[in-house]
Amino acid sequence: MSEEAPEVPQSYEIVSVLRSEPPPGAEGASWHRYVIAFAGSNNIQGYRQGNLKFVTGAVEEIVAQLNERRKGKHGRVQFVPTPKKTATSTDRSKLS
Repeated sequence: MSEEAPEVPQSYEIVSVLRSEPPPGAEGASWHRYVIAFAGSNNIQGYRQGNLKFVTGAVEEIVAQLNERRKGKHGRVQFVPTPKKTATSTDRSKLS
């Protein structure tokens, strides 16, 4: 029998969004702590203030942006080099 390694996410994923106490140095109510995972033990942890629906939506947007960034930018513009300027006769006379 072969033991399979636990599945490692190939993209960023939300692990949890839970109500929490304010982070150190912060004040106010309705704080949530979120955890985003990528490649096993690489986690991003953060805090957001707001109701659960708002915070979850904000974290989903962060995850979408991280995954988009990881794939590379789309819609790049192809730059076409412009021809180099050649020295005119008046430019050459200034060099003399």
